[in-house]
Amino acid sequence: PGQGPRGASIIAVSNGGPWGNWAWPDMCPEGTYASGISFKVEPPQGAVEDDTALNGIRLHCSPRGAGDGGIVAEWGRWSEPRWCPRRGRVVGFALRVQAPRHGFLSDEVAATNARFACSGGQVLEGPGPDLGEWGSWSPPCPRAVCGIQTRQELPRGLKRDDTALNDLRLFCCK
Repeated sequence: PGQGPRGASIIAVSNGGPWGNWAWPDMCPEGTYASGISFKVEPPQGAVEDDTALNGIRLHCSPRGAGDGGIVAEWGRWSEPRWCPRRGRVVGFALRVQAPRHGFLSDEVAATNARFACSGGQVLEGPGPDLGEWGSWSPPCPRAVCGIQTRQELPRGLKRDDTALNDLRLFCCK
């Protein structure tokens, strides 16, 4: 996908959902890098309600400061931050996505969970539901992740099918 803000290289995955628009990139403050993640997740809503699952991802930057992940859907709650141990850095990610179902009454959900790879080999996994399939890992950043951009579908109004977070890309530190 080319270059992001401040000349950062972009890492992405190929299985993101198709709906919505890319939000403005959100970058860690200059000289910091992502070392933790929070997830905004709506729990399953039951058979006849609209599920949105994974609705937001927030980078936590070290040594200080926090990113926020652009626009975030209104549904769900933020998890406590999950941190890479031993001053580790976030270097890559994978998305769990429910493929479009295109049925008359099907509930489209798009991204349901995410995993983030730490520089020490650990994986930070979100609390999203067991819906959809895990895609392959993004290429790793050589040093660390310094920013995020999310693809979000805005709320569609009463009795419409919302998907919220569909895709994301990360920016590698220069």
